[in-house]
Amino acid sequence: MDRIAVTRLFVRIVDRGSFAQAARDLQVPRPTATHAIQRLEADLGVRLLERTTRHVRPTLDGAAYHGRCIRILADLDEVENAFRNAEPRGPLRVDMQGTIARFFVLPALPAFIARYPGIALNLSEGDRMVDLITEGVDCVLRAGDLPDSSLIGRRIASFEQLTLASPDYLKRHGVPTAPDDLAGHKMVAYTASGTGQPYPLEFEMDGRTWEVTLPHEVVVRGAEIYTASGVAGLGLFQVPRYRVEHQIAAGELVPVLEGFPPPPMTFWVLYPQNRHLSSRIRVFVDWLSGLFRPAPPLSTGSDADQR
Repeated sequence: MDRIAVTRLFVRIVDRGSFAQAARDLQVPRPTATHAIQRLEADLGVRLLERTTRHVRPTLDGAAYHGRCIRILADLDEVENAFRNAEPRGPLRVDMQGTIARFFVLPALPAFIARYPGIALNLSEGDRMVDLITEGVDCVLRAGDLPDSSLIGRRIASFEQLTLASPDYLKRHGVPTAPDDLAGHKMVAYTASGTGQPYPLEFEMDGRTWEVTLPHEVVVRGAEIYTASGVAGLGLFQVPRYRVEHQIAAGELVPVLEGFPPPPMTFWVLYPQNRHLSSRIRVFVDWLSGLFRPAPPLSTGSDADQR
């Protein structure tokens, strides 16, 4: 068996958890499959699989090798499909911020799946820094200002933000009408993954953006817990309007300082430069852009912290 065939065999064995089933799927004699994997392990100098009488599972080295093999085979299939003018196929792993996924991406996802049935989506939720290459992630959705990096970024949306608090908090601390009224107030502290320091509250005044850091009783990391802390009365906080409209309507939250709004929050989709020609990524990014008001691509970017 050539190396590509052995690679496909190894991936199928891990996926099926069985030499016999993988050999049957690929129409390879069982002894041939066993010999091919033994030869592969000998060539690599590591043990890739742990075998029992009932199951086969990868070792730590095998799991890492499996992840790389999946990516290599997907890229190979994509190159071949491109020459055949075939529809995009293969796995696509996307990491995104939970609230934008819940409000915008997931409700529309069935239409994408129906349009591209050959793409196997693997979605994860997060707001931490992600090493796209090491972790095998194809693209991420992130919010905020993006420092320069080797990633390719496209701005997909920009959302109005509000400063909010719970009625109970405002009853205890008073309703600020200007940033100068913030003495004696508290904020829910949302920390940046890069520095570990809380983001300040931001206010636009006279064409400038002012930053204010207030005392805080709780430090959070995560969009859902950030909003929930504000609803619980733990301080002032700032989030996009779309996330809290129902809570404002229900009386759980009250907008304040509306004459001094925070800057809009911008969302980006980011992917590594060495994957910018992937048809799987391209069609997904184009589809995401279509969910929001179109924005021009930007050839710099990085994972950004978000609130």
